[in-house]
Amino acid sequence: MLGEYPIQGRRAAEISASVERAVSDGVLRPGELLPPMRELAEKLGVNPNTVAAAYRTLRERGVIETAGRRGSRVRAKPATTGREQIRVEVPEGVRDLADGNPDPALLPPLAPAFGAAAAQGDREPVLYGADPVEPGLVRIARADLDADGVPDGPVAVASGSLDAVERVLAAHLKPGDTVAVEDPGWGSLLDLVPALGLRTAAVAVDDEGPVPDAVRRALDAGARALIVTDRAQNPTGAAVSATRARALRAVLREYPDTLLIEDDHGHRIVDLPLHPLAGTTRNWAFVRSVAKAYGPDLRLAVLTGDAVTLDRVSGRQRLGPGWVSRLVQRAVLRLWTDGAVDASAVAAAYGRRRDALIGALADRGIEAYGRSGMNVWIPVPDETGAVARLLHAGWAVAPGARFRLGAPPGIRITVSTLAAHETGPLADAVAAAVGPAPARHHV
Repeated sequence: MLGEYPIQGRRAAEISASVERAVSDGVLRPGELLPPMRELAEKLGVNPNTVAAAYRTLRERGVIETAGRRGSRVRAKPATTGREQIRVEVPEGVRDLADGNPDPALLPPLAPAFGAAAAQGDREPVLYGADPVEPGLVRIARADLDADGVPDGPVAVASGSLDAVERVLAAHLKPGDTVAVEDPGWGSLLDLVPALGLRTAAVAVDDEGPVPDAVRRALDAGARALIVTDRAQNPTGAAVSATRARALRAVLREYPDTLLIEDDHGHRIVDLPLHPLAGTTRNWAFVRSVAKAYGPDLRLAVLTGDAVTLDRVSGRQRLGPGWVSRLVQRAVLRLWTDGAVDASAVAAAYGRRRDALIGALADRGIEAYGRSGMNVWIPVPDETGAVARLLHAGWAVAPGARFRLGAPPGIRITVSTLAAHETGPLADAVAAAVGPAPARHHV
C-alpha cells in the first residue's frame, strides 16, 4: 500500500506531517491513493476522527484531494513540490535569462530613501497602536488609483502582491472552493492556490488578457474567484485591452458573487493604459506591488477593494504580523515623492529589448509573444528539449512547465538585461533549438 510507505503517528499533526514529508521526498507520488480513513485508523491504533483531522489538514495545505467515494489521493501538483523547483541550474559562463528579475540598472538607489525614513523614525517612532499604514503613502496610492479609474475604496499595505492575494482569498474562500487562474500564469500563484486547499480552474490567455469565453466556462462551472493580471502578465506579457476589459466586465456582471482579484503587475514599468475590472462584482481587490519598479526586496504592495474585503484583510493582518514596517512604507513614499523611477524610461527600455527579440525571432520564423513587461513567451513543440539545447548553446531560459496547467508547452525568456548585441545570437540559438513552426496561439 502506498509503495509500502508506512504512514506514522498517533496524533493528527503527526500523521499529516508523515504524509507531507513522504510527498515532499517523492516517496508518495502525485495521484497515489491514500488508505481509507477507517483502515488507516485501525492500522495506527487511533480514532478515525484523528485520521479525518489529519486528512483535512492535508487538504487545506494543498497536499491531497478528496473525491467522495473514490477516496483521497496525493494532488497531481501537490503544494509541497512547488513550481520554483522546476528551474534550470545555470552553470558558470551561461547567460541567465530565466530568473524573471528586473534590470538592477533601472532600479533606484535605496540608501537616500531609507536614510530619510530612518531619520523620520527617530523623530517620530512608530509604536504599538499606531496607524498600520503611512498616511502619505495612502494619499499617493489613492491618487494614482483614482487617475487609473480604479473605484474608490480603503487602502491597505501587504508584504508583496502574493501576500495580498493570499489574504484576500483567505478572507472569502474555504478549502475546496475553486479559483479561476490564468494559464499560462504566474507560477507562485499557481502554487499558492492549492496550498490554501483551493482548486484551480485554468483560463486561457491571449495578448489582450484572459479569454472571455474561458472565464465564463470557469465561472459557470462553479469557480468562486477570478484572478486577473492587468499588464505585463507573467509569463506571456499580456495586457488587458479596452475591448477585452469591456468583454470581461460583461461576463462578470453575469456572476456578481465572484471574488475578483486584479494584480497590476506592470505598474510603473509599462506604458500601456490600465483598463481595470474592479467594481464589477460585489467583492473585489486591486493589488499593486513595488517589486518590479523599485526592487523585489522591498516586499511591499498596496491594495484596495470593497469595504468588506479590506476590513477582513486588515483585521486578520492585525492578528498576525500587525503591519508592514512603516520604515519600509516611508522609504517607498520617499521614492515616490522624489520621482526616483522614470516610469516612461523604464517602460521604453524594456519595450526596446522585448520588441527587438520578438522581431529577430520573427525574422527567423519563430513566433513569440510579449506585449508588455520584461518577458517573452515562445510556444515550442518540445519544451524540455528546447531548454536543454539552449542551455548547451550558452543560454538559460525558464521552462514553461513552471507557468502552465493545461496550456501548450513554451519557454519564457526574461529580456530585462538583454543587451542589443545579444539579441541576434539569442534569436539564432532559439531558432536552432526549436525550429520554425506553423503559426499557433498561446491560448
